Amino acid sequence: MTALTLSTSAAPGLRADAIVIGVAKGAEGPVVAPGAEAVDKAYDGSLAGVLETLGAAGAEGEVTKLPAPAGFKAPLVVAVGLGAEPDKDSGFDAEALRKAAGVAARALTGIKKAAFALPLTDPADAGAVAEGVLLGAYSFDTYKGAAASDGKGAKAKNGKAPLAEAALLGGKPRDRAYKAAVARAVAVAEELNRARDLINMPPNDLNPEAFAAVAQTAAKEHGITVQVLDEKALVKGGYGGILGVGAGSASGPRLVKLSYTSSKATKHLAFVGKGITYDSGGISLKPAGHNETMKCDMSGAAAVFAAVVAAARLGLEVNVTGWLALAENMPSGSATRPGDVLRMYSGKTVEVLNTDAEGRLVLADALWAASGEKPDAIVDVATLTGAMMLALGNRTFGIMANDDAFRSALHEAAEEVGEPAWPMPLPEHLRKGMDSPTADIANMGERMGGGLVAGLFLREFVGEGITWAHLDIAGPAFNEGGPFGYTPKGGTGTAVRTLVRLAELTAAGDLG
Repeated sequence: MTALTLSTSAAPGLRADAIVIGVAKGAEGPVVAPGAEAVDKAYDGSLAGVLETLGAAGAEGEVTKLPAPAGFKAPLVVAVGLGAEPDKDSGFDAEALRKAAGVAARALTGIKKAAFALPLTDPADAGAVAEGVLLGAYSFDTYKGAAASDGKGAKAKNGKAPLAEAALLGGKPRDRAYKAAVARAVAVAEELNRARDLINMPPNDLNPEAFAAVAQTAAKEHGITVQVLDEKALVKGGYGGILGVGAGSASGPRLVKLSYTSSKATKHLAFVGKGITYDSGGISLKPAGHNETMKCDMSGAAAVFAAVVAAARLGLEVNVTGWLALAENMPSGSATRPGDVLRMYSGKTVEVLNTDAEGRLVLADALWAASGEKPDAIVDVATLTGAMMLALGNRTFGIMANDDAFRSALHEAAEEVGEPAWPMPLPEHLRKGMDSPTADIANMGERMGGGLVAGLFLREFVGEGITWAHLDIAGPAFNEGGPFGYTPKGGTGTAVRTLVRLAELTAAGDLG
């Protein structure tokens, strides 16, 4: 992972391979952003004009490379777009800095050291830039060429390694607040990138048992209590939903419980993640063209896992329990069939009308297990429905909840950390569509509003009086297009930062 340092060095004298500066989109052309004054001075104050001549406008995601001026020890200047120039009374927001740093880090693949001379007006800015660098420099090369043969995953054959080191100019190495901001960024970004690694792993290497083993190793490293329920324990406990989904696979299901506790905590959060390590659809087999990325159907569990470990690394004064509902959904002679009835951990029976609506079944068992501990709030995270992608697109996740204030708080937390989200309703009239003539409830309802129907189904398995929210991350969890900002192609790790921020706000007593 890219090494980060805070530096008070001036850009001209710093030994580096590149200097990164920010450029904003002004009313009359590109504007050199604060932090790059020394670079602009070396161009006799004409850097903006030079950039404009090269076609730069300061638009978000734009990268312009040019030779460094005489006297600089770094040979290259990289100008990255920050978007619209802010008002004089306000600086660049954290997300603009995060995205610009991520774009620059991605553009500097193969570079050993870069100095980032982006606007740093306070510790929060330093944290945003640090986070952007670490997320933007992410690369998953484990299975490529030399990386695959030596097992190190550092560099693909004939490829280039990620940016090795980044110095944040304008930072204050001895300032406690600056150091804390960067340390937080490192902890969150490292765990988010670990979630990305899990999402990107092929399903022949990441089955439920393997995922559970990863969780056990991390828990031991960070002082987290872990409990893994295997098939025998799930049968004994009556976890019919998880067992029903995993029944068709040669890889048995698991329910993993991760418990981070703080001696100073007064609140308890439970996070529940859908962990379908591969989703074929089961007997209700997915059509051709819809299977290739289904290794990502465990993104919710990956986000929950990463968030719990990050909370532990940050030492947050809140108890956080993560529940990873892990199964592989496959068709076979032992698979659950459409028309089967499952008895869930809660005791309710569910008629399975579609085996490809499996995520809600594993989540239902885990939600009821989480409810048994009476936490102050439960948040589940899942790549649950294609309907949510149709509603919100590929970059925004939906938020449903049984409490409007909690839904709003989650939405604000998501927007604060740069994860686009949108509040969604739980219309009561859609509940009737899940009535079953043979069971307490069916796992399918009306086709229209399918994402909301799924949320209503999950609500049935939340303990009475417990505040709950559901994040449907089906759209942004896996990026099938090109990279943008600090988001790579493939697994994104979405929802990790929202969960961590929720835990921070809860620890601070800002959620009531």
